[in-house]
Amino acid sequence: MSSAVTAIPAAPPSEAEAHFSAEFTFETDCWDVRDALSKGADFVLLDVRNPALFAKGHVPGAISLPHGKIVASKMAQWPADTLFVTYCAGPHCNGAARGALRLAKLGRPVKVMVGGVTGWIDEGFELRIEHASTT
Repeated sequence: MSSAVTAIPAAPPSEAEAHFSAEFTFETDCWDVRDALSKGADFVLLDVRNPALFAKGHVPGAISLPHGKIVASKMAQWPADTLFVTYCAGPHCNGAARGALRLAKLGRPVKVMVGGVTGWIDEGFELRIEHASTT
């Protein structure tokens, strides 16, 4: 008797290797992003949520650029080969993928940080909160 897990056989190992290797060309995770940021990141981390959510808490080192505002003129400040990593609220949000798609359409290298803010918090990492200026 087979279960829902075994009813469809697993892919042959060579196909599984190709599939899982390919995932890493599209995605990274919170641990790897945090580690890279602590060593001086070789990518630009984009928080693609709206500015109000960014101000309430974002990954330290991230730049606020809502996915709808990712356009060629804004991206021109970075060299064409700059790798961008996008994130949004978490697995329930598709903003990171929307931002990644916009970047890809602009010919920019891009990955998504899976988990987003939710994953960052789940890993026990702290968010940076923007405080209103008192001046």
